Amino acid sequence: MTSSALTQLLAVLGAPKSAGRLSLADWDLLVRVARVASLEGRLHALIEEAGTLPEVPPAPRRHLHAARVLADRQHAMVRWEVARIHEALAPEAIPMMLLKGAAYVMAGLPCAPGRQFSDVDILVPQARIEQAEQHLFVQGWVCEGYDAYDQRYYRQWMHELPPLTHIQRKSVLDVHHTILPPTARLHPDPDLLWQAALPLDDYPGVYIPAPVDMVLHSATHLFHDGELENGLRDLADLDALLRYFVAEDPGFWERLTARAFEMDLARPLFYALRYGREFLQTPVPDSAFAALARARPSAPLRGLMDGLFRRGLIPHHWSCDGVGSGAARWLLYVRSHYLRMPLHLLLPHLVRKAVKDQRKGKRERPEP
Repeated sequence: MTSSALTQLLAVLGAPKSAGRLSLADWDLLVRVARVASLEGRLHALIEEAGTLPEVPPAPRRHLHAARVLADRQHAMVRWEVARIHEALAPEAIPMMLLKGAAYVMAGLPCAPGRQFSDVDILVPQARIEQAEQHLFVQGWVCEGYDAYDQRYYRQWMHELPPLTHIQRKSVLDVHHTILPPTARLHPDPDLLWQAALPLDDYPGVYIPAPVDMVLHSATHLFHDGELENGLRDLADLDALLRYFVAEDPGFWERLTARAFEMDLARPLFYALRYGREFLQTPVPDSAFAALARARPSAPLRGLMDGLFRRGLIPHHWSCDGVGSGAARWLLYVRSHYLRMPLHLLLPHLVRKAVKDQRKGKRERPEP
């Protein structure tokens, strides 16, 4: 089921020097697949670091370079946005923790160069979230385009405010108070995140998650999110984070697996390590899997999830799709909602969302 373009993409992600052996015909499809997966800029960074960029044919090299320029611009914009968010919250001493891409960029982590993303994610204490929203509103961050039901859905059931958009810059900010909804089946304690958080230099009151928590949040976001268009990019983030943190801390695996149980996030970590090893040869020791034995799914469930994630994590491109790809993505989408909400809340929500999407489609359909 694995396409040649996907095989080559995975090979270059794992061994960037192999990029020099690809033909122009190989690159023609590989660039398209990498673009769909939001990995063009990351490929440029990896190949450049490996010293193989001059060996890439000029045409695909231009595409990779353009994506890297875009990623670098996004990083500059993220630094600017973080400074502005800090200005909004600092006068009231409201702490914030950067998550995902913003944390990678601001901390200068190895997974950041070339990484593309579209918004900034932050975490604030739940007791301060209304105050934070008020101060962000004063600085131009507004919640727009959400009806009363959407507002209630986010504020009552979810782990974040509705996305905020700056009225001038149109940048998007997601403000979380924890990393999973209160209605979810897993219950990570945000207080533990704050206790271990690391301060960000030059920004008093701004933090990033501790290394073990950064990996756990990345794994949880990936394996609880039903929209996996960037699934391979996020798995590559995890691969880079794990390789870096293990090199810096020989005891990292023991701390990571112990923290996973403490945070009630051992199952998503198991999936992250399983598919990281399978897709990207992430060097996960058997001892880490042994430590996660209590979180390992049963054999039948493991087989089912293998079938779903092997289809859902690959780029959503026709050359990578196989039998059941569409069905697998739909089932993972439903699963993500099932993990977030109990059935008595989930079923009415999905029905309402389906009706709303259908009405929206009718409004946008052109007249015959």
